[in-house]
Amino acid sequence: MTDTIPRKDAWSTSTWLSVVSLTVGSFALISSELLPMAVLTPMSADLGVTEGAAGQAVTLTALFAGIAAPTVALIVGRVDRKLINLTLCALVVASNIAVSITSEFSVLLAARMLLGIAIGGFFALAGATVVRVVTIEDMGKGMSIVFMGLSAGLVVAPALATLIGEAFGWRAAFMAAAGCGLLALLLQTIFLPSVPSTSATSLSSMFGLLKRPPVRVGLVVGLLFFGGEVSGFTFMRPYLETHGALDPTAIAAALLTLGLASLVGSAVAGAFADRVLREGFGATFLMLALATVGLLALSNFYVAVLVFAAAWGVAIGAGPVMTQTWMGRAAPDQLEGVGGLFLAVIQVGVTLGAIAGGVAVDFIGTSAPLYVTAACAVLAAVLIATQSTPRTNSQTGASASALSS
Repeated sequence: MTDTIPRKDAWSTSTWLSVVSLTVGSFALISSELLPMAVLTPMSADLGVTEGAAGQAVTLTALFAGIAAPTVALIVGRVDRKLINLTLCALVVASNIAVSITSEFSVLLAARMLLGIAIGGFFALAGATVVRVVTIEDMGKGMSIVFMGLSAGLVVAPALATLIGEAFGWRAAFMAAAGCGLLALLLQTIFLPSVPSTSATSLSSMFGLLKRPPVRVGLVVGLLFFGGEVSGFTFMRPYLETHGALDPTAIAAALLTLGLASLVGSAVAGAFADRVLREGFGATFLMLALATVGLLALSNFYVAVLVFAAAWGVAIGAGPVMTQTWMGRAAPDQLEGVGGLFLAVIQVGVTLGAIAGGVAVDFIGTSAPLYVTAACAVLAAVLIATQSTPRTNSQTGASASALSS
């Protein structure tokens, strides 16, 4: 049976500006996280380290994001969430400036640890902050807009950082990322309302969330989604090279199509998440599975590759919005605790997906990671199909609406 959520009044201008300020924050975070990939060669040469060592700047950031997510949720207590968000934006600015001026690799790694803390803290608290601004009934719409910043960063940041690095040097690319963080800081200072916390998250309450079946389902689905996505995406290029016989230009066009489609997925997911969460959630994973199978079956037909790459992108853009909304509906009274758990699971999924994909490539071939993606997507879809949509207390949304009025 389809569960629908009643619609609320249209958002006010102040509500839109608040959400957009968080979107700019997510863009600054993901852009900063991925930046070393775009300037790896000149950065490693300038610092006197190998490219492999320099690449650990991304790994270390992800590791600290996973650690910080539940930790920040536990230690912030009842501090105004606006102040926490501003502090995290300041960490983004400080991290990128430190990287841009240092000549010591150890300082770079320390700065990237700070960035990991900012990423973990922001996304752990994002669901709770959005709900306080737009209400629980519009959580999907709010998270959809916030995650558009993430999708835009995935598409724009690597290419833009490469161009800046080529024109002005790799350090200028990090200064540009610091500028994005500063813009997010200014916008949130002006437009994000005070977000007082009504309760603090404790370790016992966080682990108590694992007793709730919808929370456990959401965590397992998140593990499958992010692990499967990373497994396939990491090795998408070598697969298209070997099985599709595509040249770098054709592959770049396919990956750009995928990235732009992920923006569409993020944009439209909110409407489905708020109205038909379970059905939209399941459809997202079925689309990912079918798109992956299509790439496996028709890699020799370039038009088909573009079509299935676009479908792949829509699915991976919608997936985070759907998953975060599911988790919020599963624990509306513990949004920050469940957000911390969820982001920690994401990092585990990313790590396991990269490992599984690498092992599959080494022992089977470049198509094997895509089979991992398809299998994970099918398992997630089946799991969601056996569940009911988590039900929320309407008072949660009502209490949140006061902040946006």
